[in-house]
Amino acid sequence: MSERRDSEGSQSLEGADTATANGFWRGRSPTPAASMTRLLGHGRDWAMAGTGLLALRTLPGPSWVRGSSPLVLSRLRDAAVVRPGFLSVAEEETLSRELEPELRRRRYEYDHWDAAIHGFRETEKSRWSEASRAILQRVQAAAFGPGQTLLSSVHVLDLEARGYIKPHVDSVKFCGATIAGLSLLSPSVMRLVHTQEPGEWLELLLEPGSLYILRGSARYDFSHEILRDEESFFGERRIPRGRRISVICRSLPEGMGTGESGQSPPAC
Repeated sequence: MSERRDSEGSQSLEGADTATANGFWRGRSPTPAASMTRLLGHGRDWAMAGTGLLALRTLPGPSWVRGSSPLVLSRLRDAAVVRPGFLSVAEEETLSRELEPELRRRRYEYDHWDAAIHGFRETEKSRWSEASRAILQRVQAAAFGPGQTLLSSVHVLDLEARGYIKPHVDSVKFCGATIAGLSLLSPSVMRLVHTQEPGEWLELLLEPGSLYILRGSARYDFSHEILRDEESFFGERRIPRGRRISVICRSLPEGMGTGESGQSPPAC
């Protein structure tokens, strides 16, 4: 019997009520003093005020979501969700072992057809072992509604340690209203920024074994990216990047039949 990672269950955006006077972390343009964030801090909410960190209140566990304002956090609380510990260690190893032989046959690339990814290799996979199919069925039950049909192929994206995904919004040609991804091997930070209001942003801490879900406004109105290693911070916490594999399930684009296929989707 394998141990499961510690998990607080689904970490959505409800209740994130801490403030920062400095906005983004080092190297970024400051955001207005009234902007709000949730920072990871060993199970506590922190507020950055002046030169110090002030503990506000104790939480039952760490946070995986931070954002620019209470309004953004509230609006996206059901649209951008992180479920840490969704996979057991054994399940993560099952997926990695199954994917490794196929990925190893491919070279890392540095030019994507839509210029969205650097240092990657990818594949579309529709045939899975029984154990992996059971995992993907759990993803479907957790992330997709009963009326949603999934694309038959699962997008597998392998980023090398120096690889990254640039800000983009997935084309409606390739993805429907919901995208759900399992993260393997390395932690990473996903940043979402509103396409029309760049001061509105959200960041998700994606640990190995976690599941993220983007739907509705988070999927259509916000670009998303995976930060490169030198920019990989979650608040003040450094998140060292290594090789990362994501296993991405997508709902069927509107108007597409289940048997249709086309060009590989952009990064998710």
